[in-house]
Amino acid sequence: MPLDRDARRRFFATHHPFATLDEATRAALADQAETLQRAPGEAIYTTGERLAGFYAIAEGSVEVSTASGDLISRLHAGECFGERGLLVDGIAPYDARAAAAATLFLLPAAEFRALMRREPGFAQFFGRRTDETAAVPRPAGADLATLRIGEIMTAAPITAAPDDSAAETARTMRDHGISCVLVAEGGRLVGLVTASDLASRVLAAERPGDTPLREIMTGDPVSLSPEAIGLDAMAVMIEHGIGHLPVVEGARLAGILTRTDLLLRQALSSPMLVGEIGRKTDLAGLREVIAKVPDLLAQLVGAGAAPHVICRLITDVTDALTRKLIAMAEIEFGAPPVPYLWLVCGSQGRQEQTGVSDQDNCMILSDEATPEHDVWFAAFAKFVSDGLDACGFYYCPGEMMATNPKWRQPLATWQRYFRGWIDTPDPMARMLASVMFDLRPIAGDMTLFDGLHAETLRRARANSIFIAHMVANSLTHQPPLGLFRGFALVRSGEHKDSLDLKLNGVVPITDLARLYALIGGLTEVNTRARLIAAREAGLVSDAGGAELLDAYDMIAETRLQHQAEQIRRGARPDNFMAPARLSDLERTHLRNAFIVVKTMQAAAAQGRHTVV
Repeated sequence: MPLDRDARRRFFATHHPFATLDEATRAALADQAETLQRAPGEAIYTTGERLAGFYAIAEGSVEVSTASGDLISRLHAGECFGERGLLVDGIAPYDARAAAAATLFLLPAAEFRALMRREPGFAQFFGRRTDETAAVPRPAGADLATLRIGEIMTAAPITAAPDDSAAETARTMRDHGISCVLVAEGGRLVGLVTASDLASRVLAAERPGDTPLREIMTGDPVSLSPEAIGLDAMAVMIEHGIGHLPVVEGARLAGILTRTDLLLRQALSSPMLVGEIGRKTDLAGLREVIAKVPDLLAQLVGAGAAPHVICRLITDVTDALTRKLIAMAEIEFGAPPVPYLWLVCGSQGRQEQTGVSDQDNCMILSDEATPEHDVWFAAFAKFVSDGLDACGFYYCPGEMMATNPKWRQPLATWQRYFRGWIDTPDPMARMLASVMFDLRPIAGDMTLFDGLHAETLRRARANSIFIAHMVANSLTHQPPLGLFRGFALVRSGEHKDSLDLKLNGVVPITDLARLYALIGGLTEVNTRARLIAAREAGLVSDAGGAELLDAYDMIAETRLQHQAEQIRRGARPDNFMAPARLSDLERTHLRNAFIVVKTMQAAAAQGRHTVV
């Protein structure tokens, strides 16, 4: 539907990359941009067509796909598209069509390019540097977590045919100075041959030089799309023990990525720590690796990485440690008597770990499990939890761990747990539900969780009494707002006169995000992802959702900077910060963030989950 002038200006003021512009420029763009309406299934542009400009989605959704119909991405209100073609040759590299009735803003190609030249913030949104931003270092700590592998792969890689000889391929590698050749047939990837393969499968095996590649290649090698991020590529390489990763776009071979490519671009050490964990064979070695995590956090904060990226990378290390301990436990105790699933909750479940974390975990066992089987699982759980504690992830004070028999139960018992919490939501039930709605599977039989998760979300969403209790639960932790534009500080004890940036900072937003997820039946577990999904689902308005996201990022960033400063001083990181260390401007921004949270809590208390 057509949007009035105020609605257009609000859109440009609250959505990136336009939000990086000054108010006058944004207002001019909002007034000048052409408004387009597209019906479901209607084309916006097709592959090979000259792009009219840069598109922003005001309402509805858009699907981007290859010319052959392979879906690349589905975009929603607030997202933009068309820049990839504009930044190259002005030709559309993909098809774009409305997935649902869509209202779009079209910024002419000439105006888009002008903004790229004269607006550093606008250009940096797309990872491009203008002359003005060339001297500003890109946040190195965020590279692998934000760069698409299409940006760092080698395009148009050297290929060979399945019937090409080993000797001919070896000469090709020598002449081009490469260590790998992709084997393709009709433009489709069918295999991969490395210099190591030639050495071990031809020379060492005393096979003739005319041996065809189809006899020595690795067939159907693991691959990723150009839209995957560098972090995904590193994880795949570590998991499969490979150094060469083909990049495939639909059915077309697009390029190749090597471990060297990643290391050259990498300023993060999280994937390296994950790799180190995989190579350790004892608890002492694992403790050595985890001892590096505080330095990793400080490095990432100093590099300017976004808070949600930092927390994700820290959590990735903890996930790797957990899986390693689980693997070691299975070696120690033998094969499990029945299938099981190890899950985490709390900050690890939400992928939001910082420099200080306890452990929150549980186990779902197959319904085939008997009381006799629990002897094995009790020892197993103790081995893993003891290992986590030895590495610095201290035991949960509330015993929310798989070592507690209550949280190590067959699937049928877990189904009764969730039904009870939802059908009889007393204070204890809603507290337990709050923790358990952040569950994320780590290792084991993933099918034990799928049905439980879907059924629980369905029951929770349909129970208005339970939702009302969860609304009350989301108001338990209040932002630390005091009178006369001050903060409400911790009143006594070791942390007297400080702000609790966890309990009164991020937790109120985490509780709101969980509430939105339950109301909307959203499957996301991460707080930031829940807030984005809630806005897309209309559970919060664009303006309210954008403000809450900004508030969350502001508070999370302040918390991480505080911890990084402690780590650099050699102190143990915590969540208690004296506001005196902030400048007047920082205190004002932080207080404004708390006001946003308070406003959204008030809306939830009044049954208004959409704030305009």
